[in-house]
Amino acid sequence: MIMELRAGKYFIDGLEVQHLAKKYGTPVYIYSAAAIIERYHHVKRCLGGDSIKLMYACKALTNPVILKLFQSLGAGLDAVSVEEMELGLGAGFLPDDIIFTPSMVGDEDYDRAVEAGVRINVGDLPALEYMNARYPNYPVCVRINPHVLAGGHQKISVGHKDSKFGISIHQMHEVLNMINARNCKVEGLHMHVGSDIQADEQFLYALEVLFKTAENFKDLTYVDIGSGYKISYKADDSSSDLEKIGSFLKEKRRGLESILGRKIELLTEPGKILVSESGFFLCSVNTVKRSPTRTFVGVNTGFNHLIRPMLYDAWHEIVNVSNPDGEKEKVDVVGYICETDTFASNREINLTSKGDLLVFKNAGAYGFNMGSNYNSKFRPPEVLIFEGKDYLIRRREEMKDLIKSVVDPMLF
Repeated sequence: MIMELRAGKYFIDGLEVQHLAKKYGTPVYIYSAAAIIERYHHVKRCLGGDSIKLMYACKALTNPVILKLFQSLGAGLDAVSVEEMELGLGAGFLPDDIIFTPSMVGDEDYDRAVEAGVRINVGDLPALEYMNARYPNYPVCVRINPHVLAGGHQKISVGHKDSKFGISIHQMHEVLNMINARNCKVEGLHMHVGSDIQADEQFLYALEVLFKTAENFKDLTYVDIGSGYKISYKADDSSSDLEKIGSFLKEKRRGLESILGRKIELLTEPGKILVSESGFFLCSVNTVKRSPTRTFVGVNTGFNHLIRPMLYDAWHEIVNVSNPDGEKEKVDVVGYICETDTFASNREINLTSKGDLLVFKNAGAYGFNMGSNYNSKFRPPEVLIFEGKDYLIRRREEMKDLIKSVVDPMLF
């Protein structure tokens, strides 16, 4: 248990939650290094151990201290922007340990990636044509679209036929023609069908498509299976059967190696599954508003700090740390942003009062990283618990942070 209740008090990795809230203020993100390390080794072990390399999908959480933690574990990095790529290089990742997987970017981003020497993943034909024309000797990876609808929400499902991501499997003949005609150097094949895949069968089918397609690429040295592994947000929720997926991968890899006549490196890009459970978002109750039809618990944060519930209906367990033994009531937990700003509707939590401390679980992935300064609000601090001690790894923003990039031409 990362967060546990002992003698009427909640603890994260042995540190009292109320103490952390008092020390750093609220709202605040708290991460458990122990949870990240445990999840990393668990996922790697289930999917094949040393036979597979985990490329941390850092869009989930890019704090440089977290990146350094993954680098120390031996992970690679999946970067979807040149900025993430540069953060990774700054955190100590070697270029060959970074795969750059952009979406609809300009040529200059590919130029910067080539200059850095990282692996490059192209997801459209024009990008493949550009790389071949401009950098004919630079090997690339091709991202396919397997036409599989698999994500947990339409906004995070990216492998279906109408998605902007990847080159359709029905266009593989164009890719192969380009390789044969122009001697394109394709070293890898990649897919990513979405986040929070609801059924293992969807992922296994997509893997079947990927490995079958890979048989046509005679110079392949690696296959990148993406990720999207489902995690459980509720006690009765399901999660991906990683051992089942690992066994399937072993079989498919063996078959592909037999056909191509060489060893194939296997990559995967877990993000949320590695950091989500490690993160806790702490906030305080500003007010409790009881109307004839609803009870609203208003907190000192909003979708500017945690947008997932408003963006794609994500569910986070909410715990009233200040009243662990209280009676339950159904409430709407809402934020302070000046428009509809709802974290949970008709949610049953312990009776809540002004000043209570609430904790959102599973907040380590896409929480801080998707934050903003909407309504000119400051972004919260981030704290890492490592070996029983808490460390501030990003300070709370101040007014100076909102205006530091403003250039005032003194017109008025």
